[in-house]
Amino acid sequence: MQRVGNARNANNSNRPRKEKRLSYVVNNADDTKHSAGINCLSLLKSAPSDGFDYLFTGSRDSTLKRWALVDDVPSFSANFESHVDWVNDVVLVSDNVLVSCSSDTTIKTWNALSNGTCTRTLRRHKDYVTCLATAEKDNTVVASGGLGGEIFIWDIEAALAPVAKCNGTIDGDNSNGANASGNSLPVTTNVRKNISMDTTQTQEYTPIGVKGYKESVYALAMNESGTLLVSGGTEQVVRVWDPRSGSKTSKLKGHTDNIRALLLDSTGRFCISGSSDSRIRLWDIGQQRCIHSYVVHTDSVWALACTSTFSHVYSGGRDLSVYLTDLQTRESALLCTEENPILQLALHDDNIWVTSTDSSVHRWSAEGRNPRKIFQRDNSLLTGNLSLSRVRVSVEESTSVPVYKQPTLTIPGIPAMVQHAVLDDKRHVLTKDTSGSVKLWEVTKGALVEDYGNVSLEEKQEDLLEKVNNIPPWFTVDTRFGCLSVHFDSPQCFSAEMSSADLNIVGKPKDDKVNMGQETLKGLFADWLRKRKQRMECAAPSNGELLPGKDIGIRSHTSSRMDGSSETIALVYPPFQFSDISLLSIITEGSRGGQWGKKLIHLDGTEDEKDFPGWFLECVLNNSLPSSNENTK
Repeated sequence: MQRVGNARNANNSNRPRKEKRLSYVVNNADDTKHSAGINCLSLLKSAPSDGFDYLFTGSRDSTLKRWALVDDVPSFSANFESHVDWVNDVVLVSDNVLVSCSSDTTIKTWNALSNGTCTRTLRRHKDYVTCLATAEKDNTVVASGGLGGEIFIWDIEAALAPVAKCNGTIDGDNSNGANASGNSLPVTTNVRKNISMDTTQTQEYTPIGVKGYKESVYALAMNESGTLLVSGGTEQVVRVWDPRSGSKTSKLKGHTDNIRALLLDSTGRFCISGSSDSRIRLWDIGQQRCIHSYVVHTDSVWALACTSTFSHVYSGGRDLSVYLTDLQTRESALLCTEENPILQLALHDDNIWVTSTDSSVHRWSAEGRNPRKIFQRDNSLLTGNLSLSRVRVSVEESTSVPVYKQPTLTIPGIPAMVQHAVLDDKRHVLTKDTSGSVKLWEVTKGALVEDYGNVSLEEKQEDLLEKVNNIPPWFTVDTRFGCLSVHFDSPQCFSAEMSSADLNIVGKPKDDKVNMGQETLKGLFADWLRKRKQRMECAAPSNGELLPGKDIGIRSHTSSRMDGSSETIALVYPPFQFSDISLLSIITEGSRGGQWGKKLIHLDGTEDEKDFPGWFLECVLNNSLPSSNENTK
């Protein structure tokens, strides 16, 4: 996965990271649907406010969404937008507190029944946060794990309190910024007047950290009372921890590849694990041994869900199949198949919600209250401890037919962009989505130029081939959110120039050179610059001094920008005019550290300059190319 300016890599990770990047994202017009794969699910049954059931979904498009399940019909209820990378897991810790984690390295808490209010941003992990676990009875306790080899146990009630308590064992970074208002800008210990913050928190909350663990974590599970925690990941063993102290208690060996999913029974005696070795294992934690091994899948197992009695397990993964397995008799039945690899499962009475790398969510019949009904259909497969090769042969010979052919409900998503190509003119990009639709975009305007429908992207790229001068690449793009993201990195983004004649700019000498990166950024932030200038003019009297009580909330990067002597609203040439910014959002990082993202139309001119890269400020505020020392700021 390519990062979008994430926090520093832990354990000397060699994955690429772009310093102080600025990006814009072209969001979909319909924000009531996901536009990328859905990594996680959480269910709230019989909400105290209205008695409805609610489903929460977290997506690779960086958003969470809430769906009201009324009269067996799901309807969009709210957007939760504050993360700036994939949402990897979500749990409910009470009827009204939602906790999510992301590849942006943060954990966020939300008012679950609000219109999307983010109540805290917790910064402790140094790499992608991949998974969460909570205790059903002591449901203020949440564990988090990530690729940095870190596991933290959070007291969410303490983390949300005005005065937090410090009870952890971790030294080092204490940047657990918390933003009570839900503002998506990064939060630090330095209070800024332009960002609403919880100023009553006098002491930062420090979570408990497990001791002596360095491997990447993909899965966590906690027992009902919160006295036992299990983890799994690249170490290929199930680690058992005491979450109250963060100490190891035991480890369970048996898997031969990464562990991707874990479940614990209510007492903490039994554990179920799913692995990329295609096996599901049932463990007795007290006896520290594997009771049974189940090989029903032909590829990695990524998702597990269990009945309330811990007698049957539902499993899904890379082979597109959902199986139901009787843990005692070791019978398995193919419940249903999806068209894409399965990422998450959630039982809901007699149904099961299934998410995948597609942007839609499906609900299937599952007989969750009495799963033995599935096996009465005479389509079960007895797996026992068969080898993987024998299971594959058995599955192929049995010509298993899924118990259910169609889901009972579908929450549709938007086809995700999965392919792109930058054209030779270094101004246009072709994209292709999962429905096969190919579209042409103009990067210097952030706009859709044409929708070609279902055609070959490669053939269309050939059709649009132009003979142009060799223009160096000055931006990069990706579609990892399911939509188009355009990235600017200094100094590369200032490396391309074109003549006024080539850009058809009227009234400018034909041979004049235009810097593509600079002009695009000026066009992108023209509305913000206008708002900023208006606020500065309103706040300053004729003698140039601030009027009493007129704190406009803008903090200066250089004094020359604040006095207006060098900051001007420069002319935006037609090829760089962003006529509609309502669908655009930005993601960036300033000198304070920590990514933040916001829709362009929500920037009001009061933003602190320290939240932007120094090279960007030099470009748009001083209307000049940044000097070499600005490139690293």
